Amino acid sequence: MLQFRVRDHMMAIMSVLFALLMIVDVANARGPGLPNVMVLATGGTIAGSGASSTTVIGYTAATVGIETLLNAVPELKTVANVKGEQVFQIASENMNNDYWLKLAKRVNTLLAQDDVDGIVITHGTDTIEETSYFLNLVVKSKKPVVVVGAMRPSTAISADGPINLFNAVILAGSEGAVGKGVLVALNDQINAARDVTKNNTSTADTFRTPELGFLGYMQGNKPYFYRQTTRRHTADSEFDVSKLDVLPQVDIVYGYANMNRVAIDAFVAAGAKGIVHAGVGDGSLARPAVEPALDDARKKGVVIVRSSRVGNGIVARNGEAKDDEHDFVVSDTLNPQKARILLMLALTRTTDTKDIQRMFYAY
Repeated sequence: MLQFRVRDHMMAIMSVLFALLMIVDVANARGPGLPNVMVLATGGTIAGSGASSTTVIGYTAATVGIETLLNAVPELKTVANVKGEQVFQIASENMNNDYWLKLAKRVNTLLAQDDVDGIVITHGTDTIEETSYFLNLVVKSKKPVVVVGAMRPSTAISADGPINLFNAVILAGSEGAVGKGVLVALNDQINAARDVTKNNTSTADTFRTPELGFLGYMQGNKPYFYRQTTRRHTADSEFDVSKLDVLPQVDIVYGYANMNRVAIDAFVAAGAKGIVHAGVGDGSLARPAVEPALDDARKKGVVIVRSSRVGNGIVARNGEAKDDEHDFVVSDTLNPQKARILLMLALTRTTDTKDIQRMFYAY
């Protein structure tokens, strides 16, 4: 009997020791005190190359793979345990709903893992604000997601990609970025996905949040936050794309002097489920051509959102149009391209314009 007890005791001790060794192995795999950051590559200028070191216009985007990007910044190993994955490789003007769904599902899968503390997504700058806002609405985690790009190709003198990537990895692995929604980090500046926009065709400081301002800055290998968004996002979002293979067609019609109804009618005929009107001023509707065209579209079940081409400010409900009477929705402060994204996701849940208006005020 005593022998059995001694044997059982020894087996229990060995089980405990084995468990402790497993914990130590996992800790060593993670690296001493370093966060685990996954870098998902999608292409863009940050992965671009030019004919010479002075080529900063006319280069080819999306030519450099993820491993080459990571190897070009060996300092990453000092701030995080970094792994890379090439999700797809495109110039970001070619971004579409299919790519968004693929990326969002991969992000959510990775963030559900205990061995992933944060994610960095390398991306072309042309549509970086749209991809980041889409993810801001569909990511199901409070873990940091940082979207990063570059304004100069990787082969250029003073290429901004390496330092932007380095800062993005630090940000994605920081506790300070937890729960702040999807972030866009370039040029030592941290912006919220909802508010950021590209406002210069070529300079390195192109990404700005007009009027509302940056969330913070990267300095001395550390993020400093000064404000945060009050709008719903990520883990608090009601949108779920996990079982979606397609998204509703939503198109944007741009307002201008002497505008006609041709584009509106064409989008309706092509099957649009929603139309965002990027109106002049406070989302104004041209008469007699545009307002009747939007009314006709609404009568056919198309949801209409009034936005503005101005780029700043609130589009006032029942301001420049009688929205209650027309059964339109207003975009609040979202620019047209982001209003399109929110409307697209809203239409996966409802066609009720009152509920959709609630969403525009919430997100």
